[in-house]
Amino acid sequence: MTICFTPAAAHLTDAAHHGDAARGNVAASDRAIAALQQVLASQADHDKILLRAAAGAGKSVALVRMVATALEHPKCHRVAVTAFANKQVFPLAGSLGTELGAATVCLFVSKDRLDDIPDHVLSAVTVATGLDDIPDTARVVLGTSHKLGAMYYRTRWSQLGSVANGDRPFDVLFVDEAWQLPLHRYATVEKLAPLSVGVGDVGQLPPIDPSENPWRGDPGYNPYRAWPTAFEALDSTVTIDLPAVWRPTAAQLPLWRAFYSDWDRLDCVAGPGDRRIDLPPLDGAVRTVWEAVATGAPTLLEIDGLPDAEAPDIDQPLLDELERLLEPLLAGGFSAISARHDGAWQPAGEKVIDSADPGDDPLIVILATRNQAVDDAAEMVERLTTRLDLPEGVLRASTVDSWQGQTNAITIAIHPLSGADKLDDFNSAFGRLAVTCTRATHGLLMLARSGLDQLLDDAAAQPGTPLGEPGTRSLPRQTHQRILNTFNRAALQLQP
Repeated sequence: MTICFTPAAAHLTDAAHHGDAARGNVAASDRAIAALQQVLASQADHDKILLRAAAGAGKSVALVRMVATALEHPKCHRVAVTAFANKQVFPLAGSLGTELGAATVCLFVSKDRLDDIPDHVLSAVTVATGLDDIPDTARVVLGTSHKLGAMYYRTRWSQLGSVANGDRPFDVLFVDEAWQLPLHRYATVEKLAPLSVGVGDVGQLPPIDPSENPWRGDPGYNPYRAWPTAFEALDSTVTIDLPAVWRPTAAQLPLWRAFYSDWDRLDCVAGPGDRRIDLPPLDGAVRTVWEAVATGAPTLLEIDGLPDAEAPDIDQPLLDELERLLEPLLAGGFSAISARHDGAWQPAGEKVIDSADPGDDPLIVILATRNQAVDDAAEMVERLTTRLDLPEGVLRASTVDSWQGQTNAITIAIHPLSGADKLDDFNSAFGRLAVTCTRATHGLLMLARSGLDQLLDDAAAQPGTPLGEPGTRSLPRQTHQRILNTFNRAALQLQP
């Protein structure tokens, strides 16, 4: 087999790093906190504050800070914190409990979810399954929108006692991962407080497909879309963007900017050289591919000469080639190295995670769009794990949808357009591709059958408003091309 390598067309320019980048997020959070305090002090009358973030911007840290600051205000007695799913609520509860104390933070959860709560969260919070279990000391109550907004509780929240605003059970409602909460779910919790603060990544996939608008009476309204989109343009809403991301390598920043192209500015706290991958001795095409990934720049490997696939997004021959690429890397062992940062966000020492002793986040995650494709990838993971006796946490497979909100050192993904004959609403979804490309802290390898450029050149023109509502969230061909321009490109020709 032969391989041809082409560097990315898009290059990093005018980016701030380290403290210069991190201070931008602190300043944005300060503006959001100031807007919150003005409402609490009756000096402003807006009822929504939206803190918009790109993937990996440290939005949960900003939310914890906003909650803690709100509780210091004399006119804020109790707040609610909600999200769509328990997997979002639980870690946030742990962070708030660690910050504010277990007596102050109450996790309000269904009885059948008690066993799902991690031990470190249980030790940091008070857990309640009913209103009578919520202690008088609780000033923060967390729960999913399904729990907090359940019909049973809507007339019973008053038993918690009055708060500063007088007629609502909470002074502020914080919504984490706000762009994953559909409007019809937000409607069940909106009245819990006079002020809602939404924090989240605008590129996340919504939990319910919002591509079609079922509301015939008003084309501007769709109950299945992310709730902030119904309020962003209103005078009563304050919208602020976090201008820096913590997760990616500096070399990945052009890719992030391609997704969040309407941002006034997007910088990266990690500077050049802050993250790297130490590779074992490798040869040939395998060496070329992994050395490209190890630079931290996103890498696209297109393979020509493969047998036919079962379907465009169920491609065992493509996974077979991936297995051949992975085996020498995993057999030789590798390390993910990150710069530690001091109180001023400057590099100060290093953290090394070795594949022989992985940490909490998986080192390599293989992402695909369909469950059957992930099942095939999971079988490959099991084969490699058994054959090479890999420790738990080195290699994992998941659907893109299930992996949003998660991070890993190296992402290996099947490009949604691989093998496709046209662009459609599924393979061109903004959120699905954005989540795929923004999970990795050290390296991103995208796999595809050859022909992506030809597919996009031949694709019919179609609208695409990925960050605007209402309208389709699928990406037009020009946006796909702009994203691909940020990738190092490798073309692998298999021998007949």
